[in-house]
Amino acid sequence: MTPLPEGVLERARELAARPGRTLLGIAGAPGAGKSTLAAALARALGGAAVVVPMDGFHLAHSELERLGRADRKGAPDTFDAAGFVALLRRLRAVRPDDDGGRSGAAAVDGTVWAPEYRRDLRNAVAGAIAVGPEARLVIVEGNYLLCDEAGFAPVRGLLDETWFCELDPAVRIERLVARHVATGKEPGFAREWVLGSDERNAALVAATRGRADRVLAMG
Repeated sequence: MTPLPEGVLERARELAARPGRTLLGIAGAPGAGKSTLAAALARALGGAAVVVPMDGFHLAHSELERLGRADRKGAPDTFDAAGFVALLRRLRAVRPDDDGGRSGAAAVDGTVWAPEYRRDLRNAVAGAIAVGPEARLVIVEGNYLLCDEAGFAPVRGLLDETWFCELDPAVRIERLVARHVATGKEPGFAREWVLGSDERNAALVAATRGRADRVLAMG
């Protein structure tokens, strides 16, 4: 496994040790390593951390086709941003306490269920991720956490801290092409998609870099 950027695990542990619940955002362009980093942190922290990906709020592929947006899936307006914002507000409303959420406000709402995007289905699956009241750190990862477009503007204010993942563009592009090929795209079409739709989205994400609390050089 690629080593974690220096200091990030220690910082994640500090955030998980705070009273109540903390939402950590991990942003970055497609293929920059957000999901890998988030998963590694969650494994290291065990039950104290849960990963909630923004990708669970992709509009259904059939709906994108109806709207004429399927050819640029992954752009800001191909997500249910309002639904994502509502979920973050629910996650903030459940405040774990020292008895693991068995009393007080945490017990009122209990587990919050989040959707998960499945690349094999090209659609999200509702209720796939359980965020129990014992989860002190919710790691939210996605492209547009720092974006003001298409309804994402409230997201930054709902996150306690945000990190921005950066990766050499040539490496990131090759990883993205391989990912698309692995999910069934023909190699030529995969590269065309990455250099077109994905890179347009990457430019939007790059413009939000300055809003992050910390920029991470990914390997």
